[in-house]
Amino acid sequence: MRRVLVVDDEENLRVVLRTLLRRHGYEVETASSGEEALTMVDSFGPDVVLTDVRMPKMGGLDLLSTLKAKGNDATVIVMSAYGNMDLALDAMKAGAYDYVQKPFKPDEVVLALRKAEERELLRRENRALRDEIRKEHRFEDILAKSARMQEIFRTITKIAEYKTTVLVTGESGVGKELVARAIHRRSTRRGGPFVAVNCGAIPENLLESELFGHKKGAFTDAVNDRRGLFEEATTGTLFLDEIGELPLGLQVKLLRVLEDEKIRRLGEGRDLQVDVRIITATHRDLQNETKAGRFREDLFYRLNVLAIHCPPLRERRDDIPLLIDHFVAKNNTRLGTSIRGLDTETRRLLYEYAWPGNVRELENTIERAMVLAEGEQIIAADLPERIREARDPVQVQLASGELSVKKTTRIIEEILIRRALQKTKGNRTRAAEVLEISHRALLYKIKDYQITDL
Repeated sequence: MRRVLVVDDEENLRVVLRTLLRRHGYEVETASSGEEALTMVDSFGPDVVLTDVRMPKMGGLDLLSTLKAKGNDATVIVMSAYGNMDLALDAMKAGAYDYVQKPFKPDEVVLALRKAEERELLRRENRALRDEIRKEHRFEDILAKSARMQEIFRTITKIAEYKTTVLVTGESGVGKELVARAIHRRSTRRGGPFVAVNCGAIPENLLESELFGHKKGAFTDAVNDRRGLFEEATTGTLFLDEIGELPLGLQVKLLRVLEDEKIRRLGEGRDLQVDVRIITATHRDLQNETKAGRFREDLFYRLNVLAIHCPPLRERRDDIPLLIDHFVAKNNTRLGTSIRGLDTETRRLLYEYAWPGNVRELENTIERAMVLAEGEQIIAADLPERIREARDPVQVQLASGELSVKKTTRIIEEILIRRALQKTKGNRTRAAEVLEISHRALLYKIKDYQITDL
């Protein structure tokens, strides 16, 4: 945070600030307009842009928005005369870190820069800590620290080397394809292709050709020979998502491939040997589908050799804070935003929400909130109404049919602890009194529930 770009249309002020800041050890360059500042940003690479809020043509607000749009993460401090205070406040809302009111004392400018340095140091420390936490709880592309997901990681490690089929089950949005990719990457087949297809997204009359390929002239539009996905996945893994949508006629052919490891292109008279590991996934209950006659029983047992059930997000709430921080960091990079995080109330709402759309819904919610946020922090008003007005998590737990006293008690206990800590502004001694438990017991439970975001 030692490089400062001073932007002001008053030459005398630029000279004064350059002399002052260099005397305090800063490396300083100056620009007489917003347009000139933009040409200097790439070459000089300032840590801080100290800009007047009102200038001819491009003022401080326009400069700020342009820097944000370009993804430049320099800290912006605006300078404003008394009559321009509304503009300075608008700049703060748009992402400026601070403002200095003209005329100012030299110490005020230096103090503002030092405050920015301290904030940046804290940001970097927090970012490093979050990165370390993500690294510790990352399994391939899956982020999770909950006990149920850790058990899935251990299962993947055990089964990855074997060619046997795997059936991944779970609600939409829980990350079934991520589990399939993790199995592939942990196996000796990781050097081969990973080919994914959604069986419910391809029309039935095209699905057989998509899977097995066809010969030229096999049907009206078959103007060339075409390899199917089984051939493309040879030496690797074929992931058949939503296998429950596979038509009965193709279920017979898939069963034959699993048993013989041979396919036959449409219109061809000979079989082709394939070396493919099959991983399937579904959000349906295939046993019920079998009883209803919509899914072949013999195929179900052939696919269900090894089964992995991905729990819904509402059953692994320990992962929610980790995923929130991951999606904020990811979208800051992708969208060019500079969101610092979420306030306590917003985190509580996201933690207590039932997430019927699971991790996918959480990711989309965070992206939406970051686009709508007016400041550097996501607040409750940035969330969809359905989340702000969601039912209490205890009611969600009861409505799900959960009868375990132990599980429901843990949810209630964690909610009460979080609310007590929020009420006492993090004072653990006072929170223990409010909860009517010992201070030692509270510390144990905070550690047990991994409450770190208050």
